[in-house]
Amino acid sequence: MLKIKKSNLDKLYAAISERQILYVPCNVAGKPNFAVWGEGADVDLVSLKTVKSAKEVFFPQCEDIASFRKEGKNISVKSEHKESGDFVVFGVRACDCKSFDILDSVFLADPVDTFYKTKREHGTVITLACSKPEETCFCSAFGIDNAEPEGDIATYFAGEYLYWSPKTEKGLNLTKTLNSLLQTATDKDNDALEKEQKKIKEITGRLPLYVLDLSYWEADDLLEKFNSEKWKALSESCIGCGACTFVCPTCQCYDVRDFDKGHGVQRYRCWDSCMYKDFTMMAHGTPRPTQMQRFRQRFMHKLVYHPSNHEGVFSCVGCGRCVEKCPMHINIVKVIKTFGGDDK
Repeated sequence: MLKIKKSNLDKLYAAISERQILYVPCNVAGKPNFAVWGEGADVDLVSLKTVKSAKEVFFPQCEDIASFRKEGKNISVKSEHKESGDFVVFGVRACDCKSFDILDSVFLADPVDTFYKTKREHGTVITLACSKPEETCFCSAFGIDNAEPEGDIATYFAGEYLYWSPKTEKGLNLTKTLNSLLQTATDKDNDALEKEQKKIKEITGRLPLYVLDLSYWEADDLLEKFNSEKWKALSESCIGCGACTFVCPTCQCYDVRDFDKGHGVQRYRCWDSCMYKDFTMMAHGTPRPTQMQRFRQRFMHKLVYHPSNHEGVFSCVGCGRCVEKCPMHINIVKVIKTFGGDDK
């Protein structure tokens, strides 16, 4: 275990950014989001969650795929795939880090998404334990330990120090380049860290969503869930805004579009939402014409379809962003409770 004083964090950021691009939560327009660090950046490691998750670093909201150019009868096609330089994502919470496993199971499965794969290979993830979990958090329901996060390097705040623990080869390699800034932790430090982790676990255990029963969703009765009358009542308030999908760290749906630049066409992909009427629109129209069907699709995917295809792993990490952002107060927690017999 290593450590660095909080007062020296700017030196740490500068040392990392000398060698690699550094993404860190920064306040932009008054809200924390991951951004490239630069001198004078308003770094925010106090806010528990960024508005959008760290997913955006590996799977950007908008990304060029290819460009097409026509000269006479000749059409040239240029791939926009680029080899990524090494970079570091600092301050990733345990829930967001776990979401990478879910994204990996989709984007790294055959056929592999080379855009995503390149970024995953070059990115080093530094997680940060959650000192003050919030009432909307329920990561524990999915087996995530917010006091002992995964990642290439796990970090923790306790007292005046940030504690630093490399977990993987990537993490060890980065740590070696920062030896002049990091000190070896003492037994006293280890005791302080254990006390901090115990405090986090105690707070987590008192959260209202700490005990979230998922047993109903573990049963293999797809048609019973799909045909349930409960979907109608649950979806009545949904306005199809898509806010839940855009803040979700595990949603991976995107649309592919072409933009006519006048002298050629730019093809790009951008995040899409299964809550939108034109999602997966086909020649005959939309496959899910009602909001109830779209609402059902979102939660059936997260709680039934994805675990059925990925060894029981739910496509949710309990970050609570959808709980906070839904203007109509309908979210995955309400769905889980309603079907489980507890709709309070």
